[in-house]
Amino acid sequence: MSNLLQVYKNKEDSNTNITVRKTYLLGVDELYIEPGYNVRDIDPTHVEEFRDAFIAGEHVPPLTVQVTEQGVKIIDGHHRWHGAKLAQEAGHDIRLECKDFVGNEGERIAFMVTSSQGRALEPLERAAAYQRMSNQGWEPSEIAKKVKRSVADVDQHLALLASGDELIGMVKRNEVAATTAVALSREHGAKAGTIAAEGLAKAKASGKKKLTRSAAIASPAQVRETIRKKHAAWSQQTFGDVGPIGPLKHLAKEAMEAAEAIYDLSEWADLQFLLWDAMRRAGITDDELNTAMDIKLAVNMSRKWPEPKDGEPREHIKEDA
Repeated sequence: MSNLLQVYKNKEDSNTNITVRKTYLLGVDELYIEPGYNVRDIDPTHVEEFRDAFIAGEHVPPLTVQVTEQGVKIIDGHHRWHGAKLAQEAGHDIRLECKDFVGNEGERIAFMVTSSQGRALEPLERAAAYQRMSNQGWEPSEIAKKVKRSVADVDQHLALLASGDELIGMVKRNEVAATTAVALSREHGAKAGTIAAEGLAKAKASGKKKLTRSAAIASPAQVRETIRKKHAAWSQQTFGDVGPIGPLKHLAKEAMEAAEAIYDLSEWADLQFLLWDAMRRAGITDDELNTAMDIKLAVNMSRKWPEPKDGEPREHIKEDA
């Protein structure tokens, strides 16, 4: 029965590019862990799985290490080491297969992030790892390329660390998703933590354990509907029970003002307010208007129109009777 050693010895005859990469067997106590170095928090269940694997004599992938002045430091394999330690304490003689890591500090962090042997990173763990790489002078694009993620993913996780203690704490406790925390921070700034806490209290009062994105952040349609209701209440109180003609005449006036200041959003806001008000006072619902728009769009698309002329209204070409 052949093995790789025989293939290597006969490589000249077998036309192979096989090479040797050495690993070394070290006692558990010959290795050390630098506090806070691992990008992953230690998961006791994962540690116990490795303990059981060592006791059963199963294959466990090599640890990746770096020789320092303090000794042999673990770069990747913290859970494996803790599992081996438990197996050793249970009376088993454990020696760990180790291999050298070649690269700088940023590359060592990236290696920990992308290691297939580690459990999946939590968002805050990944964010902290990206921040450590950033502190080493790596740009988001460089981090993304090294960890095989998008630049948007790197930016999103770095933004998570800047979202404030309140939101970070909620993410740690799994009370809000990391993406929702970032979205809240971007929308509300320094007030995001307070707003999230209030939203979470409401969610818990209704029997939920987590603040969802839909509950935390109103959609544009929801914001628009809220403004519309507030405007309707104010308009009714201020102008009373009048018809739609006044708002429509005012709309024509405001349209000309908007034409003179097309980048002034307050003019556009006035146009929307007046259209809403005229519709409400005429008793026209959104569903009725949607149906009318669908019909009128079909009519307009069937008509002939003159060449465009900037700054001038264009009316359809009327057919001779």
